[in-house]
Formats: sequence, C-alpha cells, structure tokens
Amino acid sequence: MPELPEVETTRRGIEPHIKAGYISGLVIRQPQLRWPIPADLPRLIQGQRVVSVTRRGKYLLLNLSNGSVLIHLGMSGSLCIVSNEQPAGKHEHIDIVFDSDISLRLKDPRRFGAVLWAGETPLAHKLLVNLGPEPLCDDFNGEYLYARSRGRTLTVKNLIMNSSIVVGIGNIYANEALFAAGISPTRPAGRIALKRYELLVQTIKKILDEAISRGGTTLRDFVGGDGKPGYFKQQLNVYGRSGQPCVNCGATLKEKRLNNRSTVYCRYCQS
Repeated sequence: MPELPEVETTRRGIEPHIKAGYISGLVIRQPQLRWPIPADLPRLIQGQRVVSVTRRGKYLLLNLSNGSVLIHLGMSGSLCIVSNEQPAGKHEHIDIVFDSDISLRLKDPRRFGAVLWAGETPLAHKLLVNLGPEPLCDDFNGEYLYARSRGRTLTVKNLIMNSSIVVGIGNIYANEALFAAGISPTRPAGRIALKRYELLVQTIKKILDEAISRGGTTLRDFVGGDGKPGYFKQQLNVYGRSGQPCVNCGATLKEKRLNNRSTVYCRYCQS
C-alpha cells in the first residue's frame, strides 16, 4: 500500500499540472472501487477550477471552486498525468479530464481505492474527521505520544500505526522508525518513558522527511508514466530483511506478526 511519503510525492507530482486547471469531464470505466463512485460526481466537478491539491494522511484532496474530491490509492492504486488522446490501459478506471488536453488518470488493479465527493468541508468527511495529527507537524511530539500511550497495553508499533493517534505511519516506516530509535515493536506502549517517545518522534519525522525528499527525484514518473514512485530505493534496515544480519550488530533479524502485519526487528538493538 502506498504510504505517506508516496502519497505526498504523488501530490507534488500531479499538482503543478492540474492546479488552476478547469475540469471538462469525468470518464468512469469502472464505477465499483472500494466504494461506488457517486453518481452525481461528473456534474459536481464539470467546469470547476482546481484551487489546490492537498493531503490528509494517506488521502489526497483535489480542492475545487465548489468543494473537494477525495482520492485514496488503496492497496495498489496510482495516479499519473496523460494526454487526453492516450488510450486507457488495463485497470485504468478513472480519468479526470481537463480542458488543457490532459487527464489525471487513476490506475487501481485491486480496486481498493476511492474517488469520492467530500463537499465544501472535506476535513469533516467521515473518512477524515477522526484522524490524528500529521506526523510532520508540531502537534505530533514526544509529550503528545507519551500522553496518548498512558494506560495502554497495545504494542508501541500498533500505537503509532493507529490513525486516530497519528496519521500516515504505515508498516514499512513503523518498522524502520522503531529500529532506528532502538525500541522493540512488541513493547507495551504504556511502559515506554517520555524520553524514548521523544526520540521515537524525532526518528519518525527524520525517516519520513528523508523518504519524501528522495521522492522528489521521481516526479517525472507522473507524466506519461505509471505514477508509481515506489519506495524511493532507500536502504531499508529491517523491513523485508527477516533472517538477514542486523546492520548494527550482525545478529539475525527476527520476524513476527503484529495485528496481521509483518514486523521485523533485532532482539539485541531494540528493547
């Protein structure tokens, strides 16, 4: 699933091409994504100007003159800018067509994505209203995470992946941040001290910032390409490396399932 850095790179990749553009139509080849595309969406967006493209967690918002279109990429979705003349390929289900002869095209092989109308107050939409703070904002800090962890017995990994606590920290970056902070992913969230949470928050911000920065080199992929920046080819220290040696101590990395997610860690470097 695209995680926060990939979604932010998508936002940066498409915004320069569609901001201030006028929508001339909507082509729907497959109306059944995770939720049905609203029947009145073509009418609502036709002729409207794109004011901005923003992100909330892993959701994209196309903010128009009269409201916002909410887009989620699901498990395998991607967005790219194509010529209006470019034929649609397999799994390319939606085109938001602009009067500048380009389209914003959604490809979603598994159809777990979404294209919905969020109205004039998009942050009040049911998918966004209960989300926690953005991980890169000032409101997300060690004191906040420490306070939200008190009395909780769930693991710290599940805590930071809970979107009502903080948005956008997916499985890959949760594994990497906990390793970099030296915290075991299986440790109960309520038994971690404030200083360790302060370090964890700093690590989360650093890793996400680096991933977004690396994504800047892939912006060309959104024009005439498949719109997939990938995970920026960064060196992953633990995720996907179960059974391999730890980059710090050389011990064999262990893997277990937490909340149905693959969790890789070092027994010696994380406690």
